Amino acid sequence: MNDPTTESSPEPTESTPAFGAAETVCPQCAVGCTLQYDTASSRATGSEGAPVNREGRLCPKGIGAFDALGEEGRLTRPLARVESEGAGSELRPVSWAEAYDRIEAGFGTVLDQHGPDALAFLGAPRCTNEENYLFAKLARALGTNTVDNRARICHRSVTRAMTERLGSGAMTNSLEDLTEADTFLVVGSNPAAQQPIAFNSYIRPAVDNGATLIHVDPRANHTTRAADVHLAPRPGSDALVATLLTAIACEKELIDREFLARRTTGFEAYERALAGLDLPALLDQAAVDGEKIEKAARAFAGAEQGAILVGTGVEAEDHCGTEAADALLDLCLLTGNLGKPGTGMNPLRGLVNEQGANDVGARPHTLPGYQPVSDAEARARIEREWGIDIPASNGCSEPEAVGEFGSTVRGAYVLGENPAVTKTDTQGVARGFRDLDFLLVQELFPTETTAHADIVLPASAAAEKAGTVTNLDRQVQRLRPLRGPPGEARRDFDVLRAIGARLTDLPFAYEGPREVFAEMRRVNPLYAGMDYEEIGQGSQRWPFPEGATEGTAILHRDRFANGQQRISFTSGSIPATPTAGDIDGGMAATADEELVLLTRNQVNEARSIGTGKTEATLQIHPVDAREADVADGESVVVENDRGVLRPTARVTDRVRERTVFLGANAAAPLVAGERTRVRVRADS
Repeated sequence: MNDPTTESSPEPTESTPAFGAAETVCPQCAVGCTLQYDTASSRATGSEGAPVNREGRLCPKGIGAFDALGEEGRLTRPLARVESEGAGSELRPVSWAEAYDRIEAGFGTVLDQHGPDALAFLGAPRCTNEENYLFAKLARALGTNTVDNRARICHRSVTRAMTERLGSGAMTNSLEDLTEADTFLVVGSNPAAQQPIAFNSYIRPAVDNGATLIHVDPRANHTTRAADVHLAPRPGSDALVATLLTAIACEKELIDREFLARRTTGFEAYERALAGLDLPALLDQAAVDGEKIEKAARAFAGAEQGAILVGTGVEAEDHCGTEAADALLDLCLLTGNLGKPGTGMNPLRGLVNEQGANDVGARPHTLPGYQPVSDAEARARIEREWGIDIPASNGCSEPEAVGEFGSTVRGAYVLGENPAVTKTDTQGVARGFRDLDFLLVQELFPTETTAHADIVLPASAAAEKAGTVTNLDRQVQRLRPLRGPPGEARRDFDVLRAIGARLTDLPFAYEGPREVFAEMRRVNPLYAGMDYEEIGQGSQRWPFPEGATEGTAILHRDRFANGQQRISFTSGSIPATPTAGDIDGGMAATADEELVLLTRNQVNEARSIGTGKTEATLQIHPVDAREADVADGESVVVENDRGVLRPTARVTDRVRERTVFLGANAAAPLVAGERTRVRVRADS
């Protein structure tokens, strides 16, 4: 096997294939379109017959996927923190050998002085399945389950509710299968803009053929244009809307009693609870039109096949997001829309390998294939493969770990993540970073997190990688490199091999992603039947049991993923309602001088890697603009306790009253999630 600690060879190998490979996967979102590199234009083109974008379509984000592959702004050499001549320290270039020596010494000191639970590993969906697998394996080889990634944060409430009740937090149906839906209920998502190929290739054709589209979003957007019904509730009221839909469906007897008897329990108590709700009061709290929501309920509950598509818009507060997800699941159960074509509960993930990073075990409480860390038999099987003892207790989540930086957590490895600006208490997080004994960051560009690092390693972009990624509907696909990393940068796969060899006694000298994928199959039951060479040639969608001829498009057909034939309804109680005291939760009952600021999730904004382009236009309703003395096209002041911004105003009725909208990159100084409260005034 290759020695992973040596300098990378320029000769193509399985881990460093020949440059200019014909096809790869778009890194801009989780849909997983196949791209080809057009050498004449240096732009991306589609590939007909591809697994996802079968007609060769690309969206504007995909066409520009390779626009920022140049070296401008990229990290191209390892950096190490050294004491400067004046006060303080600075990052200076060092050799790879010196960087690895310092990493070995830094983590070794933390382990010797504080033990393995003082380490945290924060990974990233932008990395391949194989890289995330090695990252998680490294953490556990060093004795900690504190390994997490941003993918868990993006859909934490929805996936948690789905996992607890169904046994799986992934899309229940494939994209192709959704073309059979009669009705779509899209909640907290704008797939026409965020996943445009999925929308235009699978959802829009069904709508054009007569399917009904119901859109639940406080702001009218691209998806709303195709909608038959638009419900614009108060921000944070998604759970109320879902509860109203279920209550109306019960009241109108639009329920599937055969499915209820065969696949559910607890319906009678649930039905009684719904019958006791004060629907007019709930309508008032959610601020939705009664006729519109009844039309929506009749359309979804009355359809033969209804599919729910849910995005991060319901994730503002953990309790609100979980209640919304539970209510939407109840709606699926009530109407029999699970386990058959054109139905289901389908989280629309946003990041390129958001699904795969979770699949392969880069989480603090699950091993590869979502096997619980607490499962002794699962641990034993993987321990035999890896040759280590895996800790039996859950590790810390990313927010928990970052909150302990400088306290119980003394060392961290951050791979392709920027936690210094993704948390609520940015000042507290900055103090925690400064108090760490050792911080290693592997990144494409300088960030707020690299500024705190002891060692910074240059990372590789998607077009420079080999391996696999898993898209939003559970389909595994191949990445093929179009070029090598710039300067002295190395592929993340090679860097992880080298660090694993330095820090552990395990054989990390894998020949390449193919060998790692083979090992993943042996420890991940969901991937057990897949073939690395056949990925992209047919359905390599999990679950793919060993011995099967293809993957599974529709989950929960006969039994749910947790092995049960029946699952229970929730209590049917009234969800938490928006209150004036809630902040960063998108609650609409704000003080008179404050408005709710909505943002679009950063990963879904149309921008190329590293360009930093933002949407610096504030959308504001005409009524609120008049009250704030704000005119269309003028500069406005948007402020709260976190900071002040001066975007340009766009007066529009696409946002509801008492609500404003700003792209997430531009809004970052004001908001840690997707919603917060702000004051808006003319910039004079």
